Amino acid sequence: MKILFYNHTAQVSGAERVMLMILARLDRVCFETVVVCPSQGPLPAMAAACSARVETVEGLEARFTWRPELLFRYLKSFYDIIAQLRQKVIGNKPDLIHANSIRSGLVATAATLGLRTPVVWHLHDLLPRHPLSTAIRFFAMLSRRTRMIAVSQAVAVNFRGAFLPLEKRISVILNAIELERFYPNCEAGRMKRAELGLNESEVVLGIVGQLTPRKGQLELLRAFAASLNEVPSATLLIVGAPLFNGDGEYEKRLKATVRELGIAASVRMLGARSDVPAIMQSLDLLVINSSAEPFGLVAVEAMACGTAVLATATGGLPEIIDHDRTGWLVPVKDERSLAAAIVNLARQPALRARLADQARKSVGARFDADRFMNELRALYKRSEPDTGRAADLSEQVEIARLV
Repeated sequence: MKILFYNHTAQVSGAERVMLMILARLDRVCFETVVVCPSQGPLPAMAAACSARVETVEGLEARFTWRPELLFRYLKSFYDIIAQLRQKVIGNKPDLIHANSIRSGLVATAATLGLRTPVVWHLHDLLPRHPLSTAIRFFAMLSRRTRMIAVSQAVAVNFRGAFLPLEKRISVILNAIELERFYPNCEAGRMKRAELGLNESEVVLGIVGQLTPRKGQLELLRAFAASLNEVPSATLLIVGAPLFNGDGEYEKRLKATVRELGIAASVRMLGARSDVPAIMQSLDLLVINSSAEPFGLVAVEAMACGTAVLATATGGLPEIIDHDRTGWLVPVKDERSLAAAIVNLARQPALRARLADQARKSVGARFDADRFMNELRALYKRSEPDTGRAADLSEQVEIARLV
């Protein structure tokens, strides 16, 4: 089977890491892979390192907006990329397209009208409340060639919305990780603490992920500042960098907030790192303070490392974490509850150890890459066009009416 993977960005975050895992694990005897993505970013080289052939297109410029002038610009970007991707599909003649986001799914489905190529949308996103979200669901429902992989039940429910017929075409395949990269390693954790100048008496918290408002680093800083009155030995590591849009301004705001709160001595902003497993192993507590989280790959990674996790109860996180058994959950956007949980967990090393131990045991059974790949390969085999050319012509007519 020849699979064309399309990713609308060349930057690498959680969705791209999952795609790279897929590329690395697909049997090249049974599967031929080509990756189509923009050139400006690390993804092309990383995909090539997974033995995939890489071809490039322009980057997609598209965001949810109410501003007509921006909407026109984004629609033009969609049109341009659809034309470019269509040429890649015609040239490569794949048996199936794996579109690695909702945006990618829209482009890939439109680019293959009349080609009868099955398209799998890998849903790593939560659609916001917006008229365009309804249009996206309607478009996906009209195309009989599309199937969807949701990374969590929360994502499946969100994408389906009120479009009940979509439910039968959405399969939930929970994300997975390469467990061997994240096995508990006390020595690696101690060495990383020494490298960062952290002593054993400090309670070290960390938040790992791109710097963006949705990840809640700003609110965590305020909660952490409040908790320092009770746990003055605590240190917070912020790992990650801005990737998209105006997130560079958000990074500046975080640094300014650290100064304004007077907590510079207790906060380290480490930027993007290539040693995330070792950093996780050095932590006493990983904090996830997202306001929306489709899955929460970093939670699984920390759990596999044997690090206790404190997270907001949003999106896919409650599907990963069983409160007070494999981690600790707090309400979304509740800084007071977050600060109280930080103090509670910082003061109770035995509680953290119990949570970490139970979490590590649950990860192997639920989030192993072998399980993920078995489910994915089965879905690929099921993703055949429903009724051939007649269905595809019907699809064209319906979408033409919509436009």
